[in-house]
Amino acid sequence: MRLTRDPVYGEVDLTASAEELSGLAGAVAEGEGLLAAAPSPDTDALAGVEARRTAGPGVLVHLDPARRLLVISGDAAGREVLADDLRGMAAAEDGGHLHIEHVPGHFYLAEGSLPLTVNSPHGGMPIR
Repeated sequence: MRLTRDPVYGEVDLTASAEELSGLAGAVAEGEGLLAAAPSPDTDALAGVEARRTAGPGVLVHLDPARRLLVISGDAAGREVLADDLRGMAAAEDGGHLHIEHVPGHFYLAEGSLPLTVNSPHGGMPIR
């Protein structure tokens, strides 16, 4: 897994294998787990993703800058929706990416969540 943060826009870019995305989906659904990212000399690279179970409401995607981790925390219902999105990207066989970004009234993301782009393990845009 590779995680990088855009220092200008704050967006986090996640690239992972199907197995890694499935593992992340499981950790998010459970609300616990720490998954390491591949080491990188890139100063904007993050060390991993931590999933936490909290009361919510919704899911908050944020950074723990001291530990260089992307933290995904929230209530069970919101975490399950995000986990389903991650499983879908892991299973997609034709490429593409998923934008996870809070907008006012978002049904599961909490206000203040960082934008997250999840890249397909198969790269590029879908061929349809």
